[in-house]
Order: sequence, then C-alpha cells, then structure tokens
Amino acid sequence: NFKVGDRVGVGCMVDSCRECEQCVKGEEQYCHKQLHSTYNCCIKDPSKIFIKNSEQGELLFGGYSTFITVTESFVVHIPDSIPLEVAAPLLCAGITSYSPLVQFGKYAQQIRPNHQLHVGVAGFGGLGDMAVKIAKKMGYHVTVLSSSPRKKEAALKCGADAFVVSSDPQQTKLHQKSLDLIIDTISADHSISRLLTKFLKIDGILCLVGLPSSDIQIAPFDIVGGRRMLVGSSIGGIRETQEMLDFCGKNNVFPDVELINAKDVNHKIHLLSTNSSDVRRFVIRVKETLSVVNPNDKNWKVEDEPEIKISNWKVHPSAVIHPASANVHVGVNYNPVKKVSQESRQQQQKQGINKLQLLAHLAITGVALYAFSQIRKSK
Repeated sequence: NFKVGDRVGVGCMVDSCRECEQCVKGEEQYCHKQLHSTYNCCIKDPSKIFIKNSEQGELLFGGYSTFITVTESFVVHIPDSIPLEVAAPLLCAGITSYSPLVQFGKYAQQIRPNHQLHVGVAGFGGLGDMAVKIAKKMGYHVTVLSSSPRKKEAALKCGADAFVVSSDPQQTKLHQKSLDLIIDTISADHSISRLLTKFLKIDGILCLVGLPSSDIQIAPFDIVGGRRMLVGSSIGGIRETQEMLDFCGKNNVFPDVELINAKDVNHKIHLLSTNSSDVRRFVIRVKETLSVVNPNDKNWKVEDEPEIKISNWKVHPSAVIHPASANVHVGVNYNPVKKVSQESRQQQQKQGINKLQLLAHLAITGVALYAFSQIRKSK
C-alpha cells in the first residue's frame, strides 16, 4: 500500500489481534484481545517484539521515539493538502471527534430525517476545537457549551453558530432542550446530568469522549425522563482514520498548532493545564530536535517547569510502570486517587507512571507527540 517517498502517519495504535470480531469489522480500537497503543504500551508477545528494550518486552514511547517500525496495516496516507504538522493532532483529536460525529450523527439523523441536526460541543479545548470544525463541514448547526466566557470569540471564529456559557441560567434557558447530539469533550469533573436534562431534546444523544478522572453520577430519570441516550466513543479504526484524513484534506479542516522543540514540552503542558494559552495543540519538531541534540547525550534533557510539582501528581491505582526503577513516585509524597488499605497502598507505591509516559498521556488532551515523515529507504 505504500512506496518510498509517501507521506504517512501513525496514530494512536500500532497493532491488534486482527482476528476478533471488532478487528475484522475494521474497528481495531475496540480489539477484544490484544490492542497495542503507540505509547503507554508494552508488547509482550515474542512474535511481535521488534526490539526487546525491557525485561517485560518492548516498551512503546510514541512521539518520544527516535524511529518507529509499524506493520503497514496500521499506517495511513497523509493527503498532500494536509501539512505534516497539523496531520499529527488530526490522528488523535481529529479522529476522536470525527468518529462519534459520523456514528451517532447518522443515528440522530434517522430519528429526525429531513432536519438539520443541532450538535452541541461541550468544552472548547483541543478536542472541542476539532469537533466544532468537523461538525460544521458536515453541515450541522453547532453550539459550543463552555464554562469560560472568554472562549466565545475563538469558538465563533472556528465556525460555531452559537456559544453558551453553561453556568449562566439565562443562556441555559434560551437554549434549553435544543440539541440532538452533544459531543462531551470535557476532561475535568463536571455535571453530566446538567448536559442531559438541560440541553438535549427528547431522543437526544450525549456522547462522552473526554475522560474525567472521577466516576460520573446521573439519576436514572435523567435518561428515562427524556428517552435520552448516554454513549461513549474512543478513537476510530484505521479505515475510519483514513476516511477522516481524506475528509479534512478535502475540506481544509485543520487544527491550530504551535511548533515547539522537545525541551519545551513541560512548559507547554503547564500552559495547557492553566488555560493560559490560546493555542490548543503543540506539536514537537522531531527533526529539528534531533538535529541539535544527540539522543544518547545524557546531559540533554527536557527542561523542568517550576510549576509542575511531581509530588502533587495523583497516580491511578491501576497504573503500572515499566521498568520499576523509573518510578518517580517512590519516596515522594505519593497521593493515591482513592483511599485504600495500608496493604493496597504499599502495593501501589511499587507502581506509578513513568514521567515520559505521563507526558505522553497528557498528549491526548493537549500535546500532539506523533512523529511523521516521508518513508525512506533503510541503509
């Protein structure tokens, strides 16, 4: 499917079992058996290990890798109309927004044929930005729901037809029960019930794509009372990802990005965490970064950000670190997400998240870390 010189991309996954029902249907992101993510993943199957770089198998570091080898089944073509630096976040935020708009947009349209769908986008960050742009090009009427009034101008500039400050009673009343579908991109804890009951029409659909850290709570009548649907969506399969790229290339749907060198990633993550930047996607200049540093030079490192305090990080109890020696939380005011027994706490202190892995995880909500280049002949 590819030849030397092609412009290609690798998204959020590099392999799956390729045999289960979902893989056969082209929805590898929901593989039942063996999904391998591009980052935060360890390949343990000896037949699939390319380079064994740990005692557990092959650790995958995504955009922090100096090179990547992937089976062609998990590589996509980047259309010539898409600059490589904006192709990066399309393979994360782009497909995460595109997939539910296609899947549940079709369903909502069946409920209300011959009707322009009114789509709400809850949250206006990296995912929300892409959801607005894609939904508009699909022909939907788009309303942004946000707790931040200062994002109104940017949302309307992206193409939104309306902007609602979700905490404002008057604005909420004006747009009450006006939406057929809501794409919820919010990653912070928030009221799902409010979105369901205040903004959705009868038979409306609320789709979660943001990932709050806490469990969500809703009352049964929030759904039953309006015959509403609460659903979720991950990324898309390889076929749908290629479809998304072709759609965005044809319709000039691109994210706003700022190119940075790898050493600055901590500073940019801090900006994102404080909402003090209008840029919603930072893309690492991999080529330029590698041209000015020796990857084997242990004196070179990502610059520290004074406002990022490792001791304040909360690590999920199920997180596992490979190798264990990289656990930055050992002996550092470890704060588990939930209160647990002393025995469980001791077990959790043997676990954690590698600093680089955590940065890669944060890429989902703000920093695109995927490396793209032309295919070159290996020596």
